[in-house]
Amino acid sequence: MAEPSEPGQQAAAGGGSPEEEEDEDEEREPLLPRIAWAQLRKVAPGSAVRLIEPAEEAGAASPPKAPDGKLLLPLGSATCSPSRNRAPFQSSPSHRSGFACSVSGITSEMNTFLDDPEFADIILRAEQAIECGVFPERIFQGSSGSYFVKDPKRKSIGVFKPKSEEPYGQLNPKWTKYVHKVFCPCCFGRGCLLPNQGYLSEAGAYLVDEKLHLGIVPKTRVVWLVSETFNYSAIDRAKSRGKKYALEKVPKVGRKFHRIGLPPKIGSFQLFVEGYKEAEYWLRKFEADPLPENVRKQFQSQFERLVVLDYIIRNTDRGNDNWLIKYEKQKEVDSKETKWTDDKESLIKIAAIDNGLAFPFKHPDEWRAYPFHWAWLPQAKVPFSEEIRNLVLPCISDMNFVQDLCEDLYELFKTDKGFDKATFESQMSVMRGQILNLTQALRDEKSPVQLVQMPCVIVERSQSGGQGRIIHLSNAFTQTVHCRKPFFSSW
Repeated sequence: MAEPSEPGQQAAAGGGSPEEEEDEDEEREPLLPRIAWAQLRKVAPGSAVRLIEPAEEAGAASPPKAPDGKLLLPLGSATCSPSRNRAPFQSSPSHRSGFACSVSGITSEMNTFLDDPEFADIILRAEQAIECGVFPERIFQGSSGSYFVKDPKRKSIGVFKPKSEEPYGQLNPKWTKYVHKVFCPCCFGRGCLLPNQGYLSEAGAYLVDEKLHLGIVPKTRVVWLVSETFNYSAIDRAKSRGKKYALEKVPKVGRKFHRIGLPPKIGSFQLFVEGYKEAEYWLRKFEADPLPENVRKQFQSQFERLVVLDYIIRNTDRGNDNWLIKYEKQKEVDSKETKWTDDKESLIKIAAIDNGLAFPFKHPDEWRAYPFHWAWLPQAKVPFSEEIRNLVLPCISDMNFVQDLCEDLYELFKTDKGFDKATFESQMSVMRGQILNLTQALRDEKSPVQLVQMPCVIVERSQSGGQGRIIHLSNAFTQTVHCRKPFFSSW
């Protein structure tokens, strides 16, 4: 009885000699894309080389295991198999194994997060899930193509928003924006925003949240992913099928292709938050059943952090349906324990999601004002607390901190192919104006509703100087009040 072959290789048929097996291996290697073999030699620190056992050999050989007996590729369930959703043609086990490895190799080479190994591990799990047939699921809400990304155990771990499927992208799967573009082109899009830059806005909002230590935006980074469930053009899908067929039937031609499968998509990947519900749901609950005093203070603190974030990035799409609240009702305990609840163990938390329509290059001054819907809540009438002033004011009142923030955003935004430095500087001029207003409002102990009623300001960089590390507002920037208001104004 012949022994089972090594993972990724077929057993010798008919008891061939070792020399014949080596010849067959040498002929089989060029069939895989070059990047797949390069990935086996060069991987990101902390990652493992993933070996996929063909389904046909499941009975003859066990899945590849690490020296400690653990699977190199987690298997979430019996349905998590590379043979699922296979190509239309019947390929050999080595071809399917090589193709799955090549897809992982392409995206793993693009997704390098050496400064954040925890996030890199999450992306690795997402890639592994796609390899074994657990594909991202499209979210039907919203006006763009966004997807719940799962791990091999089919647990949601993130939300991926491809650039090409944004509200005004060419591959947006939602027909509402297409109808809007065809039948009402004069009102199509938002004149103050750059089109198809939402994925950078999502990542930029997290960057601002992290710099100010607000802690309300789930971790968001720019990643590359590829999946059959993404919305691709018919041409891309036809190319993918043709290349797979060429690799199977004409190996000498197929091995010359740089990529075999569908092209990876760039987009924002935001970690999935559990236990949260839309703010609209909890706000109605709070009206009928008021919060305890200690929880009310926690909610007010979280709400003020949301106000600070939205105002700085000038979010043009903040309704009560796209920020989340997690509220864990406190169990019946002694009054002393209730009174001395530690703020670090908050009973209520806010998650600011859907930040893709922010960072405008000018203040809204055409048709709509795009107001902040939280400005009509009763919490917006309460002056900013001392806690938020102590947290934010020392940072935003320092122009060197603001300049560092602009430089960090520059490093993020310049990765886009359509990046324009002049337009980016206009975006930063609006943001600096928002920061200037927020600084004044915090010093004067104003409320959020008074903040949004302040005149719009633009702080532009002076052409003469201000290139050094020490920035002085008087000689490096010029302040301009934006007087033009949109046709439909809310305040």
